[in-house]
Amino acid sequence: MRTKSLAILAVTLMLTAGGWAASSEKVLFDFTVGSDGAYPTSGLVFDTKGNLYGTTENGGANFYGTVFQLTHSKSGWTENVLYSFTNGSDGAYPSGALVFDKAGNLYGTAVSGGSTSCSNGCGTVFELVPGSGGSWTFSVIYSFTGGKDGFAPAYGSLILDKAGNLYGTAEMGGKGAGTVFELIHSKGGWKEKTLYQFAGGSDAGFPLAGLSWDAASNLYGATVRGGTSNAGAVFQLKHIKAGWKEKVIYSFTGGNDGAYPEYGGVTLNAAGDVYGAVAGGGASGQGVVFELKPSKSGWKESVLYSFTGGSDGGQPFAGLTFNPAGNLFGATAYGANGDGTVFELAHTKSGWKESTLHIFAVSDGAFPYGSVVLDGKGRLYGTTFRGGSGSAGVVFEVTP
Repeated sequence: MRTKSLAILAVTLMLTAGGWAASSEKVLFDFTVGSDGAYPTSGLVFDTKGNLYGTTENGGANFYGTVFQLTHSKSGWTENVLYSFTNGSDGAYPSGALVFDKAGNLYGTAVSGGSTSCSNGCGTVFELVPGSGGSWTFSVIYSFTGGKDGFAPAYGSLILDKAGNLYGTAEMGGKGAGTVFELIHSKGGWKEKTLYQFAGGSDAGFPLAGLSWDAASNLYGATVRGGTSNAGAVFQLKHIKAGWKEKVIYSFTGGNDGAYPEYGGVTLNAAGDVYGAVAGGGASGQGVVFELKPSKSGWKESVLYSFTGGSDGGQPFAGLTFNPAGNLFGATAYGANGDGTVFELAHTKSGWKESTLHIFAVSDGAFPYGSVVLDGKGRLYGTTFRGGSGSAGVVFEVTP
């Protein structure tokens, strides 16, 4: 187990496309491509004590990725590697964010390894159970076969229902363009159920991101391809007596409305409106933040912000996060210095106003692909895929 803590403070005052924004950024941990892990692509999750958990796509004892914990103390943040993948039956290259259940167990996915039905392994769903003295017990609760269940569970996190069942997406397999799956928890273990198999084309295809619930227990997500223009789509899985009914509620055109939803998926507000970010399209071809509102005639899309690729950044891969005031926070993978940004969209009477909270500069991180999370004081936490002293990514904190 390797421990390390590092704090680099960068205070920025910048003029952005949306206005002035003052913020401070700290690097909480700097990955080395060693046993501590490397190249985190996903966001983070808090436990009840304020510790952070995440995954790295590479590094670790076997260089197939890690699950890590960052514990907070007066002296800073300390990293503990909870598990290093072997590329065997356990899986390899964990790319999605983690999720806690009510008992404090962690769940996540590995994009390959596991079943040998696929050339590089079909991917796994895993569980980490906390024990005494800070120990954790790792187990695989499902190994994909590459058949109708799909393969390559992608970059979004799993979600749970009230009964403790898990839901997620696989990027490929099924009818050829990925799947939505459920893992049902019982005393006998976990049983997989494929809820939907994407066909591609106008149906939608290749979901990279996870899912979100609405108040009626319907599922929503996005696919990077498919839709009427093959520029990606947002879909709904409606829970009906006979099972689940899929409907594409919006197809991106690749024009000003945006294109290619990547790793972030969608998030919903209390009214059931759907929000997300896409990496392409928009007025400058650098992606947009969008809103989908339901109506009697269908779903209507509005572009809340169109990125320019300048100081505001460009190509948001990450999803969006609401704060209690109803403002949105996210990250762009590129743009500005070329290394990405953290941004806020504030909901005002006159519309949505964009502020760039931080521009990455390699030494403090580069290419934030995962969504940000907020603590109770409004501070933002996330990861970057590259940058830092070892160019293997960082965990950062931004105080707006």
